[in-house]
Amino acid sequence: MTQNATMASLMAALPHIQAAPKTDAPIHSLCFRPGYNLRTFPQSLRLTRDHGVPGERWLTAPWLTLPDGRPDPSIQVSILPTRVMDLVWWDKDGQPHPGDTIVADLNTSEANLPAGTLLQAGSAILRVSDTFNEGCVKWKLRYGQAAKDWITAPGHPPLRLRGILCAVEKDGDVSLSDRIYRL
Repeated sequence: MTQNATMASLMAALPHIQAAPKTDAPIHSLCFRPGYNLRTFPQSLRLTRDHGVPGERWLTAPWLTLPDGRPDPSIQVSILPTRVMDLVWWDKDGQPHPGDTIVADLNTSEANLPAGTLLQAGSAILRVSDTFNEGCVKWKLRYGQAAKDWITAPGHPPLRLRGILCAVEKDGDVSLSDRIYRL
């Protein structure tokens, strides 16, 4: 059985997580999700306003839609802080990767990246969404109840511990050698 982080270890890590770079953040990994529970880890990704990450399931099976049924562009790209991923994803062979488009050593707090903030990731420009990433049921199943509760604990939602969701504002490419900059 996989061991998960405890609430005590998660709470103890808060200062380290909050000390992540506010801009000029190195990218740790990129993830492409062509279907449910499918992941590849390319060296680069194309990001577009019309398709999010072309070929991903966002266009055909988004978890959030607009009133007219179209995919909500505010969830095209997800960015997870590297320090959070390292804290919760212990069993790289037994637990699936969180599935976030970009994992970067970035402070994703509301204080640092309020909704509407523009980020440059490679040649793409992203707009930080006001949609809160609270961690889905899969997050709880994979990384434990404490990891889920930690995200929404009193005072924690503004820290955005599960990362941020973004819309693609300007088409471009992002690669592992790029960094994320707050514009």
